[in-house]
Amino acid sequence: MGQRDFWDEEHRIHKLHQKKPTLTALSEAIPWESFRPLLEQGYCSERKNNAGRKRIDPIILIRMLVLQQLFNLSDEALEFQVNDRRSFEKFVGLDVMDAIPDATTVAFFRERLRNAGVIEELFVCFEQHLRAQGRVDSMCVTSALA
Repeated sequence: MGQRDFWDEEHRIHKLHQKKPTLTALSEAIPWESFRPLLEQGYCSERKNNAGRKRIDPIILIRMLVLQQLFNLSDEALEFQVNDRRSFEKFVGLDVMDAIPDATTVAFFRERLRNAGVIEELFVCFEQHLRAQGRVDSMCVTSALA
């Protein structure tokens, strides 16, 4: 095995993208922005001032919850896997240089959605999108969150 050059990483990513892995196909099949109004109901909160960390895009967090349910991961395992797996990182919508939301952030986000009463509706909509496209039954996602 020879020395790697500058284009090896780009070539590797291109080969993976051509094979259309499941998460890439799923990412392209779901209109994620259509979930934003529901997400805003459960995630939005009035900020008293602009101090502190900027809030994480709720689309990133809902994608993390989908991964968590599809792969049956704890919050800590989800954080690790998104940090460890390029496919998970890309599915979530992050890049190598982006900060990955931690396990506590994911747990708080899920709880806020539950408290707002929108989490079940979000995953029913997700399932409807999958069924409309003839994709795999996603009952495991909705039943795990109910």
